[in-house]
Amino acid sequence: MATNPSKTDDKLLDNTEAAAYIGVTPRTLEVWRCTKRHTIPFIKVGRLVKYRKSALDAFLDSRTIGAA
Repeated sequence: MATNPSKTDDKLLDNTEAAAYIGVTPRTLEVWRCTKRHTIPFIKVGRLVKYRKSALDAFLDSRTIGAA
């Protein structure tokens, strides 16, 4: 079975790493998840929460204002 290279290269970040990557506090990400203020896709494995780097990049792209 062939693997999709874009999926294997897409790093999973925990809550702290994801928060640092987009420039907010880990608590802010927790609040956004609970209140659904921003719908950044996340992966839940038991009690662990992980974010795909590509999902964070897409979130940042969607919040970018101005000329491309």
